[in-house]
Amino acid sequence: MELWQQQLKESITSPAELARRLGLDPAETDRVAGRYPLRITPYYLDLVREAGDPIWRQCVPDPAELAADEDLADPLAEEVLSPVPAIVHRYPDRVLFLVSGTCATYCRFCTRKRKVGCPSMRVSFHEVLDGIAYITHKPEVRDVLLSGGDPLMMSDLLLEDILGRLRAIPHVEIIRIGTRMPVTLPDRITDGLCKVLRRFAPLYLNTHFNHPRELTPAAAEACRRLADAGVVLGNQTVLLKGVNDKAEVMAELFRGLLRLRVRPYYLHQMDLVSGTRHFRTRVEQGIDILSALRGQVSGLAIPHYVIDLPGGKGKVPIVPQVVEKMGDEILIRTADGELVRFPNGYGV
Repeated sequence: MELWQQQLKESITSPAELARRLGLDPAETDRVAGRYPLRITPYYLDLVREAGDPIWRQCVPDPAELAADEDLADPLAEEVLSPVPAIVHRYPDRVLFLVSGTCATYCRFCTRKRKVGCPSMRVSFHEVLDGIAYITHKPEVRDVLLSGGDPLMMSDLLLEDILGRLRAIPHVEIIRIGTRMPVTLPDRITDGLCKVLRRFAPLYLNTHFNHPRELTPAAAEACRRLADAGVVLGNQTVLLKGVNDKAEVMAELFRGLLRLRVRPYYLHQMDLVSGTRHFRTRVEQGIDILSALRGQVSGLAIPHYVIDLPGGKGKVPIVPQVVEKMGDEILIRTADGELVRFPNGYGV
């Protein structure tokens, strides 16, 4: 058993154990984890310094997740846009390929918290093969993003098999991997994994650092190994209340990412996912944060600020040209000229 697999085995998945270690109400913890699964690696839990800090908020179950809201389990309409179980085909030339149903640590703000870690998200190899067959018969698909769950939860052997099958499809030009392993389980980035990834260059890997305290020496080493293997690294950050909703925090994060050879790519406004409303910020706050960074950090360190619109309408960059109205509700103009209403922070 490799070190990363041992860490996974030792991860906290029991609400009672987490409640005991952190001094939580075991009944509340159990109630939340009964609906939205719990897993925290020992490595990531060790980054917590105090109750309610930015690491705690991202991984510890919160009763606020069960608060009644009007949001949707699947606001991006992924189920509607899924022609076969493992594929989400939203954009003409790109597909999301859900090859894993689990993660090393379950983020409390996850877009797919409706099913990640749940029995409904178990991905069989038969479903993976069906996904590859779908891509094979869609010549317009040039770009495949492996996601889930976390693709790096798979063994090197299985990942190598999937990458090899995708590389054999003539019209697939770009393969991307979305993973949070450098953040929550950096030991997963082994020499063996990097050897596999190097074989399939060019590969693009987007990871998911949300706070400067996640930029540990172990995370830096994981990113170094990936970059040295020829993997092109980017980062997607989600704007989270109480985690990174201050310009000085974002500046430290984005500067630190560049030092790790990771390019800040997207800053996401929170999706309208049921059980995550306590993480939401107003859109103006994201605009103000990026405005404060301009001139203070390198242009390389400033990501695109985007909203993934409800109903599967896709990502829209938040720039003055697309925002028609501010207030408790904003109007966003899509690429085809449609005006879409988007709730703005729910009075935050």
